Amino acid sequence: MRNVLPMRRVLCLLLLCASARISAQGAAILCYHRFAPGALDSMTLRTAVFEQQISRLRAEGYRFLPLQAVLEGLYHGAPLPDKAIAITVDDGHRSVYTELRPIIVRERLPVTLFIYPSAISNAGYAMTWEQLAEMQQIPDIDIESQTYWHPNFSMEKRRLSPEAYAAFVEKQLTLPRTTLNRKLGVNVTLLAWPFGIRDATLDQAAASAGYRYAFTIDGRHAHAGDPPYAIPRYLVVDAQGVDGLLERIAAAEPTRQ
Repeated sequence: MRNVLPMRRVLCLLLLCASARISAQGAAILCYHRFAPGALDSMTLRTAVFEQQISRLRAEGYRFLPLQAVLEGLYHGAPLPDKAIAITVDDGHRSVYTELRPIIVRERLPVTLFIYPSAISNAGYAMTWEQLAEMQQIPDIDIESQTYWHPNFSMEKRRLSPEAYAAFVEKQLTLPRTTLNRKLGVNVTLLAWPFGIRDATLDQAAASAGYRYAFTIDGRHAHAGDPPYAIPRYLVVDAQGVDGLLERIAAAEPTRQ
């Protein structure tokens, strides 16, 4: 019996080391915007190309995880599988409902939607609250914030006085949390920075507003050492196609020892 406890400790240490090794591989977080049968503009991805990307990524061994599961792995020690990948979609464009939704259901894809609520049921290009509520019923769909009306914070900082800018930032960060909670009953804790713009002041404002993590579009893998309010994502555009996206992600994969 004297050897049982030391052996258990050894096993625990081995498991912790394995978990740390896997988590150190990081994760690829993809950022999409709009979908359509044809490439209407630089930010619209052809629906068929998206389907091909999903198929190829799976064939190459990538594992699609909810974004929250990736965060648990990066910041709280939960093990991440090799080639962990998460899908995020910004803006709340109506094509998320018309084009993406059937694929999400068929392929059972976990997806995080970053929404700026001012557009919902107001802008012709955006989803309605009813459509967003329907999206919410799909398993592994998470609805989070992209500020209230998707401002360019750098421009607003130049345009406004320091006091007015501080009030503007507070409104842009707090109002989507209260609006999404009132409309959909969700407790928003994640934020996508519009245009990827952020700085230390905005990070602090996000923390004060109740966000736990925020995301940029820095175009690299997310790792445990990344600041929680500057987590990188890969911006996906139609021009990359399938091979371009796979090559870009594979180039960032860590070298095996």
